[in-house]
Amino acid sequence: MSIFKHLWPQRKKSLSTWDVFRDMVRGMLSFAGKSVTVENAIKVSAVFSCCRVIGEGVAQVPLKLMQVSKDGKKRVPAVDHPLYDVLANRPNGWQTSFEYREMLAWHVVLCGQAFSFINRSGSGNILELIPFEPGQVTVKRAEDWSLTYEVRGKNGDFQTFKQDQIWHLRGPSWNGWQALSPVTLAREAIGLAMATEESVGRLHSNGVRPSGMYSVEGSLNETQHASLEKWVHENNAGVENTGKPLILDRSAKWINTQMSGVDAQSLETRKFQIEEICRFARVLPIMVGYSDKAATFASAEQMFLAHVVHTLAPWYTRFEQSIDANLLTDKDRKAGYYSNFVEEGMMRGSLKDTKDYLLGLVNGGLMTPNEGRGKLDLNPDDDPESDKLRIPANIVGTVPDAQGATT
Repeated sequence: MSIFKHLWPQRKKSLSTWDVFRDMVRGMLSFAGKSVTVENAIKVSAVFSCCRVIGEGVAQVPLKLMQVSKDGKKRVPAVDHPLYDVLANRPNGWQTSFEYREMLAWHVVLCGQAFSFINRSGSGNILELIPFEPGQVTVKRAEDWSLTYEVRGKNGDFQTFKQDQIWHLRGPSWNGWQALSPVTLAREAIGLAMATEESVGRLHSNGVRPSGMYSVEGSLNETQHASLEKWVHENNAGVENTGKPLILDRSAKWINTQMSGVDAQSLETRKFQIEEICRFARVLPIMVGYSDKAATFASAEQMFLAHVVHTLAPWYTRFEQSIDANLLTDKDRKAGYYSNFVEEGMMRGSLKDTKDYLLGLVNGGLMTPNEGRGKLDLNPDDDPESDKLRIPANIVGTVPDAQGATT
């Protein structure tokens, strides 16, 4: 049961302390004329897809607390450590490890940083990690370089927490203690994508070529003008009327003054904005469902590999080092405890790649057959030879047996 609610005193403060996230909350007007906030940025398909790709990539692989022996020869899961279950299975009373890590990744991708309250027992063991929305938290640095965190509750009350009470997961930072805001930096790319999508939507809501002049002979009074405008809009505009002939009377003429979507190159603009947003998130466009005709199966496979190496691997390192620095004590680190993302989990959906990977490790002498079976959640083999490394003969050479024959 969470004890977090007992730590929240009734103390109110002015909202002026929200300077850091003021732009994020109020929105930033881009040159395209669109106000960009976190809430409307995720409505852009490319932004949403980048968040999903990174969030699911961080959440889908196992996260384990490991311990290395003093001589450095053994590395085993630290299942007896209280933090092991918190990281691997249940960080709090309502989230799974997958949901929690996915949410943290979304917070960092969009807002640059993520915050969680570290709920400890009386003996100092971590019981649960309670996430905050980034906009709830204001980070402050004292003259001695220590950090404090002001957190606003739902009722508007504020509580100040010390640095060791908050897990602060940061993205790229300019000053080292406060992360840059990706949505702020990418507001022009996101704003143009929003504006282009809206303009294309309006283009189709009014027909393929929506604007022009309906010219008639003579003058129209106010009533005739309103009636004609209503008739044109209700009977000849909209996608459902695309291609229908426009029937005119009184020697009327329709003079087109608007470029079509093709003329305006709106499709090319929208495609370019996908690439632009992906650049900010450092996600390959193919990972969000965008690819050009030059992509082949071979090149796509290399792109997926590049995604793991250049996109997800830095995220794994960011999480691991932040966990080790903020959730483990000095005593834990000296005892050899460390967090580890099991990247082999990325191959879970590919049986062939998993088989080739494990066979390479077993037959190459880097893993015993039973260790390989453990990777697949299979019971160990009873044969004692399955607990021994298979060192290739071309490495150790031939060994004569008792009869003088070589094996």
